Amino acid sequence: MPKIIECVPNFSEGRDQKVITAIADAVRATPGATLLDVDPGQSTNRTVYTFVGDPESIVEAALNAAKAAYPLIDMRKHKGEHPRMGALDVCPFIPISDVTVTECVEISKKFGARLAKEVGVPVFLYGAASETEYRKTMPQIRAGEYEGLEDKLKEERWAPDFGCSTFVPSWGGTVTGVRKFLIAYNINMLSTKEQAHRIALNLREKGRGDDQPGRLKACQGIGWWLEEANIAQISLNMTDMDVTPMHVAYEEAKKDAEDLKVAVTGSELVGLVPLSAMLAAADFYIEKEGLMVLDENQKVHLAINRLGLSTLSPFNPKERIIEYCLPSSSSNLLIQKTVNDFVLSVGDRSSAPGGGSVSALLAALGCGLGAMVGKLTYGKKQWESLDTRMRSIIPPLHAAMLDILPMVDADTEAFNDYMTAMKLPKDTAEEKEDREKAMEEGLKTAVGVPLSLAKRSNTIWPSLLGLAECGNMNCKSDLQVAARCLETAVQGAKYNVDINLGNIKDQEFREENSAAAQKELALAIVNRDQVLSILAGRN
Repeated sequence: MPKIIECVPNFSEGRDQKVITAIADAVRATPGATLLDVDPGQSTNRTVYTFVGDPESIVEAALNAAKAAYPLIDMRKHKGEHPRMGALDVCPFIPISDVTVTECVEISKKFGARLAKEVGVPVFLYGAASETEYRKTMPQIRAGEYEGLEDKLKEERWAPDFGCSTFVPSWGGTVTGVRKFLIAYNINMLSTKEQAHRIALNLREKGRGDDQPGRLKACQGIGWWLEEANIAQISLNMTDMDVTPMHVAYEEAKKDAEDLKVAVTGSELVGLVPLSAMLAAADFYIEKEGLMVLDENQKVHLAINRLGLSTLSPFNPKERIIEYCLPSSSSNLLIQKTVNDFVLSVGDRSSAPGGGSVSALLAALGCGLGAMVGKLTYGKKQWESLDTRMRSIIPPLHAAMLDILPMVDADTEAFNDYMTAMKLPKDTAEEKEDREKAMEEGLKTAVGVPLSLAKRSNTIWPSLLGLAECGNMNCKSDLQVAARCLETAVQGAKYNVDINLGNIKDQEFREENSAAAQKELALAIVNRDQVLSILAGRN
């Protein structure tokens, strides 16, 4: 899964359409960045931009936006209702997919350093990126706003994290850092506004005050009346979906509504939502209701249905889920190739892709064959008595197949990293030392990928053994091939571990990983033989 980061810069211009468009165009022109939304405010004289991209492109897009704004926004003339201290007032980076808060902190620092150097403005860090308690929050840093910034910069304790303390009148200052994704989420109620607000007070973190906190952490909320729909809503801002997911808020609202004898009739998402939030909701209802839903699109469909997200207006996943709004990847991933092109690339005059990638593909195919046999056994009248057992057998196979597929590319990428290290300069003693360290780390990564493949492959033998015992015998040969694929994949993984260990100097690492690979191979051989033996005994 690609690394996806969201950036939501707030620029202090919400009235001049030419300026607003120029900044948006700068983002659109950045390769790898996708502009999702532009939200100008007349009264606040402020525009919020939302765009996403990989770690490199997201920094470039934010910088390009700032550079476009620099000659166009003059803070000496700015008036608006929203607190502000600079032309680019705040620029948060938000982890969306396969990226951590720690990584985003480093990205925000990279952006801040480059903004200060390339544009020549003071930059402050906030939130997780800040290491100073008295300048952690936006209200702390923005106190005094633009008008007080010149004097503030004269104080040593308010020296910017990047750039000098010289006041730039046309710009002011910029704050950057990291925050979690904020989900704006409304729950529909057939009730009065007051009843909806009563439930909101029960749910939101601050509750009715310090002595009466609410039940849900990282949750803000009020109740209001939605005139156009003739219903009330509990309007929630979920500031950390890892702490309080939206399905938890929805279920808690339903409990309170039942106590008040009022109805909850679905919910509404405002703006975009990460795929992970939808899948988390789906997994909750799958477990709660004892369902077996494997495909991603079906999980999204389930989440939409159970949360009632289409009650007020159609919820189109392609328009509302961030990952689905991104343009199709143009990267040359091996797993995106046709079978024909993949085989030709293996047979090309190049060392990668090689045995490691082929081993990963074999493992994925073995899992896929197992999942196929399970699905051809499940849900059929003649094997109805096996449905419960298939519900426990199939999901691990399906999940392993999805987990292993990216390893096809991971093996080649690990090899390429090692080759890159080999090309580092080695003219001086220091360069030689750096090169050797990089090569050693590259080899250790090249060992870790196939070893991980072997370990992941071996986790699904219980499911294959179960299928061998009771699965659809019309698919007997498919299970036999699956067992052979998996064992061969583990054998191939061990070969790759061994050849890469040969050039590693860390003796302890070599011994530990060699033994681990041998252990995994022995386990695969034993299980392969058990599966084939069971199948040989069935007609």
